[in-house]
Amino acid sequence: MTGKMSGTVGNFVTSSLGSQNIVRAKAFSRKDAKTEAQVKQRDGFKMIGELYPALGSIPAEGFVQRTANTSVYTAFMAANMPKAIDKTGDASVIDYTNLIVADGSISKVIVSDAVLDETGITVRYMPSLKNQLNFPTDEIVVLALLASGELWVERQPRGSVDNTPILIPVTNVTAADILGVYVFAKRADGSKVSKTAYVPINN
Repeated sequence: MTGKMSGTVGNFVTSSLGSQNIVRAKAFSRKDAKTEAQVKQRDGFKMIGELYPALGSIPAEGFVQRTANTSVYTAFMAANMPKAIDKTGDASVIDYTNLIVADGSISKVIVSDAVLDETGITVRYMPSLKNQLNFPTDEIVVLALLASGELWVERQPRGSVDNTPILIPVTNVTAADILGVYVFAKRADGSKVSKTAYVPINN
């Protein structure tokens, strides 16, 4: 090869430096590689993103203790990626047992049981007032997310009586219709919340 060279030939880039011709090979890489792990990660991100609006105002309440420069959406996505995504199968799916709807500094609510019958879902919890950071006026928030996309939310003061029930009056459903039941505590003024408690259903 003679004379000054400049341009691209196949997988080579040519240029000149003084009297020398320089030939460099292009890197064999793809800007948008789609390995199985990357595809599952992207699919999981999309699924969590689509779940966000289905939870209505709950993320705004549950992530009230986020940093000032973090949006509710960002806090929700960061909390649930990748913990709430199961990538062990052929495709990503949401792991509703690990879904986080609230993340704060109040102690997690201790739920004694959750029973599904013809009246709905009855959830009983311990007030845990021996922990002096818990107040009887705290609000206990209970939500049920259904496979149909419905969201049921019930609230009541923490109170001081053990096993105080909260009824979610959803009827004509089976345990298979319920994606998840979640409980968190919230200060009466909304300034602080607890972490999320996932509640398994008993029939």
